Amino acid sequence: MDVERARFNMIEQQIRPWEVLDPSVLELLAAVRREDFVPAAYRALAFVDTQVPLAGGRAMLEPKVEARLLQELQVQRHETALEIGTGTGFMAALLGHRAQRVITLEWDAELARSAAANLRRAGLTNVDVRTIEAAAAARGLPAEAPFDVILLAGSVAEVPRELLAQLAPGGRLAAIVGEEPVMRARLVTRVGDAAWQQADLFDTVAPRLAGFPTPSRFIF
Repeated sequence: MDVERARFNMIEQQIRPWEVLDPSVLELLAAVRREDFVPAAYRALAFVDTQVPLAGGRAMLEPKVEARLLQELQVQRHETALEIGTGTGFMAALLGHRAQRVITLEWDAELARSAAANLRRAGLTNVDVRTIEAAAAARGLPAEAPFDVILLAGSVAEVPRELLAQLAPGGRLAAIVGEEPVMRARLVTRVGDAAWQQADLFDTVAPRLAGFPTPSRFIF
């Protein structure tokens, strides 16, 4: 496989048509080696428009979804970011290239070790991979808040208020919210002490993140 041609085609045929037009985001996607973050068994899928399976029913999201979320978050160099659901570390790497500091939380110890190794090899020294209990994921890191950016790297039924409270003024949170078959990528911005604005970005489907509450379903 011609890796650089495949990377170019991913950007031009998948990502750019998905309204990812920020030159800095496109340049970053051309520079960060996504293939180095894909499990060896699925390396052939590194540039394909599909989710890459991970342990425990998890997945790396499609390249176009990753790119669009990164663009919408508008991460700035002076900002601190929190990611929940490290996976292989690829999104943490993208955030690390744009933010001053990134903390990423992972409950699968093997994935956390692999992600930390991937990030070291990629030269990212400002990304801190932390292993937590799955039940603690939805609580974020209140002791280290506020954060300018929070990214949920998977889907949730709803975004916990506790996470929204950890956003700094002007801070942004991106998540995929809802129930199958229709979920929506959502951007929430803190606009006041107790005020947030939300915008639905696009429809998609993603595996659930562990530790987040699921609303009760009543059958009549």
